[in-house]
Amino acid sequence: MSAIMLYNTKTRRKEPLEPVSAGRASMYVCGPTVYDRAHIGNARPVVVFDVLYRLLRHQYGADNVTYVRNLTDVDDKINARAAETGRPIREITDETIGWYHADMDALGARRPTHEPRATQFIVPMVAMIETLIAKGNAYVAEGHVLFEVATDPDYGTLARRDLEDMRAGARVEVAPYKRDPMDFVLWKPSDATQPGWDSPWGRGRPGWHIECSAMAHELLGASFDIHGGGIDLVFPHHENEAAQSRCAHPEGSFASIWMHNGFVNVEGEKMSKSLGNFFTVRDLLDKGVPGEVIRFVLLSTHYRKPMDWTDRKAADARITLQGWYDMIDGVKSSEAPEESVVKMLRSDLNTPAAIGVMHELAHTQRLDELKSAMELLGFRGASKVEWFRTARNMVSLQDILEIEPLGTLVARWMSLRHARDYVAADELKAKIEACGVELRAGPVMPDVRPTEGFDRAKLETLR
Repeated sequence: MSAIMLYNTKTRRKEPLEPVSAGRASMYVCGPTVYDRAHIGNARPVVVFDVLYRLLRHQYGADNVTYVRNLTDVDDKINARAAETGRPIREITDETIGWYHADMDALGARRPTHEPRATQFIVPMVAMIETLIAKGNAYVAEGHVLFEVATDPDYGTLARRDLEDMRAGARVEVAPYKRDPMDFVLWKPSDATQPGWDSPWGRGRPGWHIECSAMAHELLGASFDIHGGGIDLVFPHHENEAAQSRCAHPEGSFASIWMHNGFVNVEGEKMSKSLGNFFTVRDLLDKGVPGEVIRFVLLSTHYRKPMDWTDRKAADARITLQGWYDMIDGVKSSEAPEESVVKMLRSDLNTPAAIGVMHELAHTQRLDELKSAMELLGFRGASKVEWFRTARNMVSLQDILEIEPLGTLVARWMSLRHARDYVAADELKAKIEACGVELRAGPVMPDVRPTEGFDRAKLETLR
């Protein structure tokens, strides 16, 4: 069996996955803070690591893979939302988790093996903090417990940052109870309006970083295989996780491989509410962009590279998927996924290359292999894709092309494209679309759709 090669952020190179427990794989991925809808940037790690989860299950067997993704349900953003709306915190977090599940399900993402809430693991967090204090890596100050970064000689090795440089760049306004500007909070006091739990240091709540370390240790042990998340988490979140984990449990290695996906931009710009280009997964779904299309676009760029979401990419993805679903509908998938597709995924999860192989499978009509490859990448069978079934039931491509003179005009357009006379082809396309027809090239056949403004009489003038 060929090894899975993955890029390790810590070592800055591709490394073979060598499971801590032979024949079994384990993965922890940072999940959402549950106070609002997931945006398209939040969806990227879900889809990326879902494909990795599927690859691991293919490689080691479904029962031999453990995937943990946490839910942060204690956080100051949640407290602020509760104060703003007057709603109970638990009501907000339960509702948001429901939204998250519905939206990620729509993208075809499998649920993880474990999906722990932070509030369910307060006791292990307190125990880990006590261990860090006892070992001299943490201290109590004014009701807070802080990790002392100077006690960890390896601090900064994940993000490749020098501690002295980080100190020099620290903000002037540093909490007076910190021994070092870079020390970070493990536990903080709660007032009467904030959620809190009893602890040896008084009523309070955990800092952000400690929850992942404690839950990973409880569910995966002191050493596990893969830790994943977005590139924005490398520092400080993952750096702090790694530091407190290796100090609390020096007998383990924590994560062997650290993986991070790149940012998501929109139409070439950073996604921002101020720019008006911020949208959630639910916004796209409600606009009629199918979950399979969103998934396809997210996988069309290598996970480590920045990804640009565009309406054109979504439209092209829909055409490709509709063509593939047309071809595989009713086809029985092959017993094993096409090895060339698996090979691409084993090479640092190269989904764009895997999709390229799938285009070739479609072109050569190897449909059983295409179907199994789509399944491996998380695309459901055609019979389960509602938007495809609805579109097919409304009108078939053959029915559309029998509308004369539309069929003749489309055939002429295809001939011009085949002859590489793109200027003439584009001129004819513009005239056809002016008659109320949406026309796009597809992987096998064109996508032709009359719109509400369809004008047959106007088409007649184009004969």
